Amino acid sequence: MYSIFFRNCNLKVPSKVLKAHKGLREFSAVVNNVNSNGFQTNRNNSNKLQQEILEYRHIYPEFLPDPEIKYRNALREKLERSDMIARRHQIQIPEFYVGSIMAVESADRHTPGKNQRFVGICIQRGASGLRAHFTLRNVIDHQGVEVMYYMYDPTIHKIEVLRLEKRLDDELLYLRDALPEYSTFDPNMELEILPEGENIQGHRKIQICMDFIFSGSPVPVNPIKVKLKPKPWLERWERKNLQGVQDLGLPQKFYDRAKELEKPWEKYDLMKEYMRTIPAEEQTEIFTEVQSNLARLEVHGKKLKRKRVFVKPTKLA
Repeated sequence: MYSIFFRNCNLKVPSKVLKAHKGLREFSAVVNNVNSNGFQTNRNNSNKLQQEILEYRHIYPEFLPDPEIKYRNALREKLERSDMIARRHQIQIPEFYVGSIMAVESADRHTPGKNQRFVGICIQRGASGLRAHFTLRNVIDHQGVEVMYYMYDPTIHKIEVLRLEKRLDDELLYLRDALPEYSTFDPNMELEILPEGENIQGHRKIQICMDFIFSGSPVPVNPIKVKLKPKPWLERWERKNLQGVQDLGLPQKFYDRAKELEKPWEKYDLMKEYMRTIPAEEQTEIFTEVQSNLARLEVHGKKLKRKRVFVKPTKLA
């Protein structure tokens, strides 16, 4: 580029400019050819890192913004993420999924100085940010017990994953209507060590500070099919399209009704999604803009109403 500029100007290219340009090209070649120990990592390692980053949305869903747009706030979410990282410096929150067997040790305000330990299966995981929570279920003395924990609650002292696994469904709320043996776990259950590639803590190797995954075998998926108790149920499970439930044994009319109520096209309805997720602040802004036009239309309608001709009825002979 320098030579073209000087040639068009009928000037001789200075030797210093040529040397500098040559040195810049040599430096660029060196940078492009460095190995993974230098400034540039291997392309395969980069692709692997990108793949691991994509997995974070499954491992740490609470770091994502709220699914409801009206609850989103960029500044609040940024501050909450900072607090979440600070909390993870104080307590190790392992990787877990719906279907994992967990033990949570927390402080009880009714018994100062003592901790309470609860073992159960994770049946639900929801919310985001500091409001992220999960629910554990266990059957104790023939009675179903569920405890919901806020993941970043300062009263939680320890979270253990006794058996790391997934299930076929995103929620296991149907265990409330299932046979008790599917929700019964020993309160003194010991940690189950997963195959090679797993950490002795029962989850994949995680850096304590940032919880970045470096290695580990895939999380096993439990393909068990749960058998539900006879009706009545807490919900109409035949309408939930559940994968981890055995045949419900209902008459065909229940399945036909579920098919009628199924609306697979709603996920393509952009207007319905827009109306459902538009925040109140944006609605106020929109109605403020159109308020003058609406008021003008109302005034015009009243004028037309006054000018409406009244037809006097005539007396019939």
